[in-house]
Amino acid sequence: MTNLKSRCCQLLMLLSLVLLLNLNVYAQTADERGLEIAKERKARDIGWGDSSADVSMILRNAQGQEVERKMRIKSLEVIGDGDKGLTIFDQPLDVKGTAFLSFSHTNEPDDQWIYLPKRKRVTRIRSKNKSGPFMGSEFAYEDMSSFEIEKFTFKFLREESFDGQACFVVEQIPLDKNSGYTKQVVWLDKKHYRVLKVESYDRKKSLLKELVMEEYELYLNKYWRPMRMEMFNEQNGKSTELVTHNLEFDVGLGKGDFDEARLKNVK
Repeated sequence: MTNLKSRCCQLLMLLSLVLLLNLNVYAQTADERGLEIAKERKARDIGWGDSSADVSMILRNAQGQEVERKMRIKSLEVIGDGDKGLTIFDQPLDVKGTAFLSFSHTNEPDDQWIYLPKRKRVTRIRSKNKSGPFMGSEFAYEDMSSFEIEKFTFKFLREESFDGQACFVVEQIPLDKNSGYTKQVVWLDKKHYRVLKVESYDRKKSLLKELVMEEYELYLNKYWRPMRMEMFNEQNGKSTELVTHNLEFDVGLGKGDFDEARLKNVK
């Protein structure tokens, strides 16, 4: 009889613990869950170091006519702050030698510069201009920055399927007053926390752009990267596609490779 009472007490304690855990899950607010998902997304992309890739940028107008550019993108992870990125255009001749440098930050506005060979000088991108188009594409300058949790507030919206994959849908609102977006709605697959789609809304709160990221490949047995990204402008019918080729990690890049003073002579 004593053993039976003991087992009943243990069972009741176990059921109480399960109930308490479930209550804690349901007590989590949408903001808390959204932030939790964003943190997990970021945590899965820490420690990659540096990378270099050959990328094709394909610009399409509303009639479907295309212009293709060839460029190289170099990236450097910065622990404790945003990442550094360097984009160098190689083709065609009208953009050859153009170089764009971006220093993302967590708690202050990003630093960005661009060198245009025709002007023969380096121009700093002002914060209020970061919502403008990057090299005439449907990507804005602010889209060229690394994802940093501190730049947004988050809210979990729902779970749903996208492209056959179970996803979290999270709203992120930029804290930068100069952002061209009032909010972004992000679809992340529940298994790997990879971004599959982003809807960006303009300052009038109308849908402006949709970004789709696909053909993910795994690097270093840990880091997922999309080989194809397409930004479609819902308001003007134009789109820009980025196709990645020959992505490599641990190529030996350092801070000296990301120097604003060297943009004119970057190779």
